Formats: sequence, C-alpha cells, structure tokens
Amino acid sequence: MLAIRVEALRDSLERLGRFDPARARELLMAGFKPEFMRHIVCDGERIGFVTLRPDPAAGPPALHLNHLYLRPAWQGQGVGAWVMAWAKAQAVAQACDIRLSALKHSDANRFYLRQGFVQVGESDFDLDYRWSQSKGVSV
Repeated sequence: MLAIRVEALRDSLERLGRFDPARARELLMAGFKPEFMRHIVCDGERIGFVTLRPDPAAGPPALHLNHLYLRPAWQGQGVGAWVMAWAKAQAVAQACDIRLSALKHSDANRFYLRQGFVQVGESDFDLDYRWSQSKGVSV
C-alpha cells in the first residue's frame, strides 16, 4: 500500500517540494485503520486502496476519507468516480457527510470538486473538503 501511495502522490509532493518516502510511510501508518481499508482491484491487479472511517470528532456526523490512492495508470479511467459512488452510498446509509483533505496543487482537488465536495478549510499544505447528501454543506 505504501508503494501505491508514493506512486500516486509523488508528482504532487514534488511540486510542493515535500517528497520524502520516509515521511510518506509515517503518514500512512499514522492514519491507517485496516478495518476500514478496502483494496481496489481490477482484473486481479491491486490498483489502489481507500480508507473510509467514522470521524467521531466531526461537527455533524461524518465519515473521513483518509486515503484514496490509485496507481497513476488508472487515474482518469472512472475508477475514482466508482469509488466515490461507493463512499457516498456508505455515507447515505449512515446518514452522515464525508470529509477529506487533499494536497494543494494536486489534481485530486479538481476531482473532489467534480464529485460535489465543497472546500471548507485550508492549511499550509492541504485543502479540506466536505460532501453532504443534503443541499447545504454543514461546516
């Protein structure tokens, strides 16, 4: 999973001058909850993974999309949209929102906006997003 994460993030991290494989491993381990992780497999090949877990600290109830990584060759092929449809179905079933963060200057930001997420915050290196099944987004 670390190899997939590094492969998926390398370009974005290099643009920010923050590519460091050791730090990538640290961050993956810090937020990794195996019971909430799902492999993304196509034709028997692991092409990515997603971690969607409850977020007890969220204002209105939310799931935290902590990891969604696809190998670059599979990006732009509709796999991410399929994963987001699954994640949204999980949120609807649990009557909650989805929140996530994405690196600034990452192509993922355009993807999340297209998926109906709304930017709700910003830090030094990340943009924070929230998706709500209701018309308004709770912040």
